[in-house]
Amino acid sequence: MSMTLGRRKGRPVRSKTANRARSKENRAAGLFLLPAFIGFAVFYLYPTGRGIWISLTDWNLLSDPKYVGADNYVEVATDPLFWNALKVTAYFVFITLGVQVGVALLLAAIMVRLTGSVVVRALLLVPWLVPNVTIGLIWLWMLDANLGFVNHLMGKAGSDTHGFFASPDEALLSVSAVNVWAGTGYVALLLYAGMLQIPGELYESASLDGAGEIRMFFTITLPLLRPILALVMVVSVIGSFQIFDTIAVTTKGGPVDATRVAYYYIYQEAFTHFRMGYAAAMALCLVVVLGGLTYLQMRLLRASTSDLA
Repeated sequence: MSMTLGRRKGRPVRSKTANRARSKENRAAGLFLLPAFIGFAVFYLYPTGRGIWISLTDWNLLSDPKYVGADNYVEVATDPLFWNALKVTAYFVFITLGVQVGVALLLAAIMVRLTGSVVVRALLLVPWLVPNVTIGLIWLWMLDANLGFVNHLMGKAGSDTHGFFASPDEALLSVSAVNVWAGTGYVALLLYAGMLQIPGELYESASLDGAGEIRMFFTITLPLLRPILALVMVVSVIGSFQIFDTIAVTTKGGPVDATRVAYYYIYQEAFTHFRMGYAAAMALCLVVVLGGLTYLQMRLLRASTSDLA
């Protein structure tokens, strides 16, 4: 596109033709962006505003909402079940994230060093493709205390029967193990893609200097993988906080609130006790907690910078 420039008081001035062309381009860009803005307003802005309004009301879905101000938030702050749900959720996230990222790093490093087979990568991705409800049902049957395959094998080995999902001490660990099994392959593939971006010359130089595999992993791979690790950590934390399907299928929050995570507690208050205002207040508090955690992770891991540049 040609542009004719004039000069007014020592500064370049766009010609009228250039200004008209620029204005036409802006209008065209606005038209293309309009559907996205409408979708954002309809599916994000309006539900968010509606949720904030509902959190300030007492509403049971059958009668009109009654404005109660900040009463729901005061109740959230003093509700021991909500704080217990947050504690259970944090415990679940800590276990799941630690094991999942550790195992995924190991799998990714093995794939980079030993095999880049498409078949291996496809097999790792299979559990992630299965719906969470199906995964929950499969593991509920496999870990059943009387008929489960795992208990059958443990009995053959001389071990006592375990009620994995029925025991207050083992239920949350069992749900975490199921979640790790389902998501580790996907995380490993993300880390594997990040490791492939690291220049091979760095490993060759380190090898010539006498560095072993473990030392190269901690001094080259991990530092240069930081932006991908930051992405994986943020996505995994958000995903783990949203755990619902597996809990609903296997334990329903029990036994004795041992697996009642925040999302499941919000669901119970909204659709079992029909306390929509209180559930909306808890959901907004959870959004604030997740936003704070995400901000901290991004700052601590310096997610926007890379040592490869």
